[in-house]
Amino acid sequence: MGEIVTVRYLCIGCPLGCRLEVDEDLEEHAIVEVRGFSCRRGKEYAIQEHTAPQRMVTTTVAIDKARWARLPVRTSRPAPKDKVLEICRALRTVRVSAPIASGDIIVRNVLNTGVDIIATRDMAEWASPQNIEA
Repeated sequence: MGEIVTVRYLCIGCPLGCRLEVDEDLEEHAIVEVRGFSCRRGKEYAIQEHTAPQRMVTTTVAIDKARWARLPVRTSRPAPKDKVLEICRALRTVRVSAPIASGDIIVRNVLNTGVDIIATRDMAEWASPQNIEA
């Protein structure tokens, strides 16, 4: 067995907010022990966060022909944490047109992550008052 290092996490799996500790053998790149969890989800969260952290991404994209200039969107499932900033940068270039329904896929397989970007609200087509003929 090589050098053991302890990494601490705050669990977000439930409202308890357990303080987790993960011991890793640096030589073998293996988790030796997980401590501090009060439920199964806590242990699973610690392992996931230590080996391949993921995050949900929520942001907005530009939308044309709608009352508002921005459409709220989110990832369909958590994306790799190391891709979050890159995903946000890519979404700055996305522009859609109304109408859009909540749940519509805006970008499929963003950055080849296997994660889709979906709309989180309906956005109807809107005619501005100055464009309406009397």
